[in-house]
Amino acid sequence: MVDESVHQLVLLHGWKKARELATAKRKHLVDIAAEVMADEVGRIGITYAGFCLTSLPHKRLADGEVWQKRGHRVTLLVEPGSMQVAGQIKPFGIPYGARARLILLYLQSEATRTGSREVEIGKSMRAWMERMGLAVGGETAKALREQAARISACSLKFFWEGEGASGWKRGGIISAGLRFHAEDMPEQPRLWEDKVILDELFWEALKSHPVPLREAALRELKDRSMSLDLYVWLAYRLHQLEKPTPIRWAALLAQFGGGYKDPSHFRPRFRDALAASLAAYPEARVSVGDDGITLNPSAPPVPHRRSLDAL
Repeated sequence: MVDESVHQLVLLHGWKKARELATAKRKHLVDIAAEVMADEVGRIGITYAGFCLTSLPHKRLADGEVWQKRGHRVTLLVEPGSMQVAGQIKPFGIPYGARARLILLYLQSEATRTGSREVEIGKSMRAWMERMGLAVGGETAKALREQAARISACSLKFFWEGEGASGWKRGGIISAGLRFHAEDMPEQPRLWEDKVILDELFWEALKSHPVPLREAALRELKDRSMSLDLYVWLAYRLHQLEKPTPIRWAALLAQFGGGYKDPSHFRPRFRDALAASLAAYPEARVSVGDDGITLNPSAPPVPHRRSLDAL
């Protein structure tokens, strides 16, 4: 099993000794596994099931480019949009990368926690980002503001197969809010002053299909967009399986390989990303072979008995 030895190293020898015993390329995996396994607080995050099966791009797309990504029985379509800024209409591209994913995870988690599609992006969001290990200032704040604007402006639709529906009537995540201040002034204790209102259709879908995730795992993967995608995918799929399920490289490339045309370039990147996601998911049982990977029935990262009660 991939990276099972990483968790065993930590269990048998402790963090520091495990790091000494691990190869140079695996020391970061020991760090991830140790942090997740040592988590006693047990906070959880929430994502919509659709984001477990398909995802945003990892890198910036050309301005005006549309993003379409197919997953298992679902297709995500994201179109860039525009917003009024300082009295002028400004176009924004597609949200991308790890920062966009973290903002979406916060919005979904907080909305689920409060039971309301109106989400505070002041102290609560700052506290969450700090728990993620992000210093909310400087370049980090700039990146968060950019991705937040892209999320707010874009049109997003999920098209599910076999459920009698062609897709969401209106694509969106945010219906109001998500305006960040341009400067993080020392005398200003809050970087974000507004509240966000999630789009009603997105909110209803999230309530119907929430997927619990370990916040400690999200923190350890915060800078790894593909590992985040793999983690939420495995969190959704593994505990539903009844038998080992092989998935070939071609299918993995189609789902996770946006920007990769050559499979030989995708496979090592995927293996590295998978190793990190598995280090953050000790219960996962996944094996890697020449033809692809095999998913095996596994416990979810958040026990069912805790579910949303840990929010």
